[in-house]
Amino acid sequence: MSYTLSEHESKQVLRSAGIPVPEDALVATADEAVSAAERLGYPVALKLCGRRIAHKTERGLVRLGLGDASALRRAAEELLRARRADEGDAQLLVCRMVAGRRELIAGLVRDPQFGPCVMLGVGGIFAEVVGDVAFAVAPLARSDAADLIGALRYPKLLEAFRGEPAVDRKKLANVLEALGRLGAERPDIRSIDVNPLIVAGDTPVVIDALVELEGDAR
Repeated sequence: MSYTLSEHESKQVLRSAGIPVPEDALVATADEAVSAAERLGYPVALKLCGRRIAHKTERGLVRLGLGDASALRRAAEELLRARRADEGDAQLLVCRMVAGRRELIAGLVRDPQFGPCVMLGVGGIFAEVVGDVAFAVAPLARSDAADLIGALRYPKLLEAFRGEPAVDRKKLANVLEALGRLGAERPDIRSIDVNPLIVAGDTPVVIDALVELEGDAR
C-alpha cells in the first residue's frame, strides 16, 4: 500500500534534502493568497494543492504569471470553486514564479532488481518526441551523477542555448546526488517525480514534484 504526498509536502521533502525549490506558501483563502504573494513578490503561480490532486494541469488547476492582487484573488476564488467533493481539504499553493526556457525531468524509482535508481531526462515539449531518459543506481557518487548527465542523448540542450548560459553541471549533479541519498536513506519513499525541473539561468530548480510513500496515509 502506498500514498502520494501533496505538491507542497513533496517539495518540503526535496527542500530538506538540499534540492533547490522556490519559496512558496500554502494558504486556505483568497485573502491569505494575496498576503503570501505580497511577501513572495509578484508575479506568482497559483495551484490547487492536496494529496488527492495529482494532475493539476489537465484539470486547469494551475494559474501562472499572476501579476497583481486582483488577478490573484480572482484566480484563487476560481480554484477554490473547482474543488471536488473528495478534495475538500485541498488548499491554495502560492509559488514564486521561475523563468526558464529549458525543462528537465528527474526522479527516483525502485527497481525490483537494482533497488533505488535516479532518473534524469529531457522534459517539456521535447519529452515525448525524443524520449531521452537515463537511469543510475542510487546512491550516486559525484562521478556517477556526471555519468548520468553524460548519458543523455541530447547533451546540447545543457549547453548555452538561445542566449541562456550552459546548465551548471555541478548544480545538476547536486540534485541527482540528493535524490540518490533520499532513495538510499528513506526506504519509505517508493518514488519521486520531479516534473518539470526548470533551468533558470544556469540553475536547475524544482517547479513541481510528487513523492510517493509506502504505508497508509492515515
